Amino acid sequence: MLSLSSPLLPLSLLLLLLLFLLSLLLSVLSLLLLLLSLLLLTPSLLLLLLSFLSLVLSLLLLLLSFLSSLLSLLTKLSLVRVISIILT
Repeated sequence: MLSLSSPLLPLSLLLLLLLFLLSLLLSVLSLLLLLLSLLLLTPSLLLLLLSFLSLVLSLLLLLLSFLSSLLSLLTKLSLVRVISIILT
């Protein structure tokens, strides 16, 4: 269980922030790849590769969002436990 004085709490919040920033970076890269593929109006191997890369980046973004939500939930649950222990 995490307490307010525990070093794990700031670490988990930092990890949550890093996951959010990484997912933001992946979404921007995915958008740039989609824009680049739209600019290349001819179907080619490069276009297919960019589309596949964009799909992979989007799936990674979904996975990171899920992990971020899970970490946030675990952090909130542990904070609720700490507050309930303090209040009782």
